[in-house]
Amino acid sequence: MVIDVLILNTTVVDFRRADFEFADELVGKGGVAKCKTEDMPNFSQEQFAEWIEQGFATAGGPGNAAPLIARAGLNVAVGGNLGKGDYDGLDAQGRFFHDCLASNGVDVSEIFVHPELPTGTTFIHDTPGRDRGGIATFLNASDDFDFEIFKGAVDRLKPSIVYYMYSGLSERGDANGGRDLAEFIKWCRDKEIVTIADSSTLTGNPQEWIRSGRPVEEYKLLEPLLPEVDLFFTSSDEAKMIQNTLAGGRRWNKFAEHENNLHFLDFLGERFWRKDNRTMMFGVTVSDGAYEKHICPGIVPDGANKIVSRFMAGEVVDLVGAGDSFRAGLVTYIARNLDDFRSGTMAFAEAIQMGNLFASLYIKAPLDDRYGGIRTYDKMLKVVRSGITYRSFDALQKALS
Repeated sequence: MVIDVLILNTTVVDFRRADFEFADELVGKGGVAKCKTEDMPNFSQEQFAEWIEQGFATAGGPGNAAPLIARAGLNVAVGGNLGKGDYDGLDAQGRFFHDCLASNGVDVSEIFVHPELPTGTTFIHDTPGRDRGGIATFLNASDDFDFEIFKGAVDRLKPSIVYYMYSGLSERGDANGGRDLAEFIKWCRDKEIVTIADSSTLTGNPQEWIRSGRPVEEYKLLEPLLPEVDLFFTSSDEAKMIQNTLAGGRRWNKFAEHENNLHFLDFLGERFWRKDNRTMMFGVTVSDGAYEKHICPGIVPDGANKIVSRFMAGEVVDLVGAGDSFRAGLVTYIARNLDDFRSGTMAFAEAIQMGNLFASLYIKAPLDDRYGGIRTYDKMLKVVRSGITYRSFDALQKALS
């Protein structure tokens, strides 16, 4: 079987509960942070299994993207590490992650059992109303990501696209100042594979970092990476922190958000475009769509474009994974239009709308059926090409039926 997309790293399970006040204590109220394995709360495997049975768990990382791509009809595989245990060879979290992806048509042949470290686990304090609870992530087995092992996965599966998630969330994957990851991405590109990586540093409250203008150490890992990838999309908050880190502080609050996003993409273009006659595409995701800037072989690059989502109708259930699901739609479109992407003739705005559609369906889905709204690529494309701005979520779902 030919694999369209191989997604690597950050195999984690997210647990959400209203009684996870300890997450606030670990990372600060409303904070987000990567925590050390030795500090992980000592819950039993039986307790994890009970929470999974009760519906408090979702598959994170590739679990926010791979099943969506598979449900659209593409062949997608995931490579990463899960923990060893008594649930058919895996720990409770690992068994849930493995079975969740496999049951949605994802190839899990390149998932490996780590003999010592448990499966990556995130604890989310599920708070009522608009107050945000703490999110404490323990990467565990994902911290030991070995590129040599996963080069073997690339050689076996021969994917058209390799998607690494995330820079900043693996001790071994981020080694050597991010140069190991950059060299791996270049190795994939040398095999004519389209590459995408994203970044997540889990560094506390983003607004505090943006206001301070201080650099975030983990974003320095992007310096060697960004010239190597073909695709890179980040959130508007992360964009500010990235530029603060790589180019010094900008007084972001002096400018309109639209201007800030254009400024960031211009910064990326000036700093990181390769001159190797390959298509590159950078972007920023925002609450009502995305900005993108691309450069194509033999074509003078245009300025950045904002593509407003036509699929905003409906109530948001959970924003966790919004960026991942957007990139899943984008990658799905590119995988189906690979030659056009490589030649620079792809309909870039249409690709963004496919990402917008995936994200909308994902963040508005119930937590116990996060993938249920995704339809086959042809049905999704028909809706994207309809040109209709959907005023109700029911109308959007009807159009996809």
